[in-house]
Amino acid sequence: MPATAQPYQPRRRRRANRLLAVAAGVATAGALAAAALPANAGENHHGHRPGRYQDVQLLSFNDLHGNLEPPAGSSGRVTELQPDGTTKTVDAGGAEYLATHLRQARKGHPYSITAAGGDMVGASPLLSGLFHDEPTIEALNKLDLDVTSVGNHEFDEGARELARLQNGGCHPTDGCPTDQEFEGADFPYLAANVLDEKTRKPILKPYWVWKQKGVKVGFIGVTLEGTPNIVSADGVKGLQFKDEVETINKYAKELRRQGVKSIVALIHEGGFPASSSYNYDCDSPGAGDGISGPIVDIAKNITPDVDALVTGHTHNAYVCTIPDPAGNPRMVTSAASFGRLYTDTTLTYDRATGDIARTAVKSANHVVTRDVTKAPDMTRLIDRWNTLAAPIGNRPVGYISGDIGNTGTESPLGDLIADAQLAYGKSLDPETDLALMNPGGIRAPLTYAAKAGEGDGVVTYAEGFTVQPFSNTVNLRSYTGAQLIQALKEQVTGGNEAAPKVLQVSSGLTYTLDLTKTGADRVVTDTIRLDGAPIDPAATYRVAMNSFLAGGGDGFTTLGQGTDELVGTDDLTALEQYLTANSSATDPIAPPAADRITVVK
Repeated sequence: MPATAQPYQPRRRRRANRLLAVAAGVATAGALAAAALPANAGENHHGHRPGRYQDVQLLSFNDLHGNLEPPAGSSGRVTELQPDGTTKTVDAGGAEYLATHLRQARKGHPYSITAAGGDMVGASPLLSGLFHDEPTIEALNKLDLDVTSVGNHEFDEGARELARLQNGGCHPTDGCPTDQEFEGADFPYLAANVLDEKTRKPILKPYWVWKQKGVKVGFIGVTLEGTPNIVSADGVKGLQFKDEVETINKYAKELRRQGVKSIVALIHEGGFPASSSYNYDCDSPGAGDGISGPIVDIAKNITPDVDALVTGHTHNAYVCTIPDPAGNPRMVTSAASFGRLYTDTTLTYDRATGDIARTAVKSANHVVTRDVTKAPDMTRLIDRWNTLAAPIGNRPVGYISGDIGNTGTESPLGDLIADAQLAYGKSLDPETDLALMNPGGIRAPLTYAAKAGEGDGVVTYAEGFTVQPFSNTVNLRSYTGAQLIQALKEQVTGGNEAAPKVLQVSSGLTYTLDLTKTGADRVVTDTIRLDGAPIDPAATYRVAMNSFLAGGGDGFTTLGQGTDELVGTDDLTALEQYLTANSSATDPIAPPAADRITVVK
């Protein structure tokens, strides 16, 4: 049964004042047309009566996923567009640096709010995931996070665990990792569109209002309606996920009835900008022209009463203006993922109306560079939890000869994991034919360079955990060839048509993916081969996959229809066993060629 959290009770915050400023760092300019406001906008010098207009700083980020230490490889870099049109990459992320950047950004801004767009926890590296993400909640408290929406990954361990993260207490199975009881989050999690099936009420607060010296800003938090399709069934048992737009519009009306006219929506759903550069001009040539995906329709239909949208989920970076239903531009932002960026938005509050002067809103993404001083309190936090995790995390499990990346339609790491699951499947049932792996379950690359003194090329248990943190089991199921072909077509149809989810495949399975075509035709049926032989629609094939896919996750409903299921060990153990059996210090595993899927563009 779902756990309906007790009402959020604000704790005594660690800060006395919020004197907060635009951090040094490269920014992307994203601003609505500047309005001509009075010169006294937002000023309150020497105790004088406040002016009519007050600038409110909104700092935001999303999809941290427990990345307290700087993420490795491509997960720890952002692409920056240069004035001459070229791009360069910048190392970014790490809670020690994020804390410093946010604290610098707040200086000189007495009216400052820090908000997040969900997925603060879940799919986390071992440092946080091993302790059920208590370290991340502790870090977010120190970062002075004010409010966040839930994301889909907040439900990885179910609603009861989410309630514990909010309210505190020891884990019901593993207890408390230290002699101090976990206190929970100092900030409210908002879950306006997540209802208990029995009570039909939100399991957590639907909204929250920030107040300071007569200024009031309301926040409504939602996750994507499709959360049940991308989270294990146990994680969302007993819950209903409602439409994002209808929910936000409902609570915007309620806030306005309470006299709160300045409203920000925190939405764990996002879009796909036309460029991977974080400082790409999303509004060139016109408002919102440079972005596609679910957030566009959501933004166009949310009531004009909402003044800005902080989004997430897609791990992309953008600062866009998308017209609201009244045709007026409205700021929509996302700060990529893993703490690599933060967004600094200025909301100009009109004390006369209680609303945001929307034409004066401006926003920019800033890189969490690693050239600033580390925040000492965050360093102490990371060191303390690393000491607890080290005996488990530092154990070597394999060796690689180079970086094994997790990006691209077919990734080298995707191939490696699929091969590991095939090998494990054969150990359970020698008749196992192939393995399939969902790309979203591969959370980080394996990097050759030593991370914590273990030596170049050494893969530690902690690094493997960062790659596969979900504790899914490896399951075997039987399918007809026709079902297998249908499952491959589900990569590019239904809910996956707009943004294909291309399964990673084990050695021996090959086919052509023709992206110049549309719908199911993008998977070219007569090219699908297993060990060189065409798939026989009437034959039976034994397939290894994780329990998430076996449950029909990510829109692969056909995979949920398999028969003769055999449940094995967890997927990380399967990867560990494969690395240990197939590599050594003198004979490391080379990055797979990622040539099993022929992609036509």
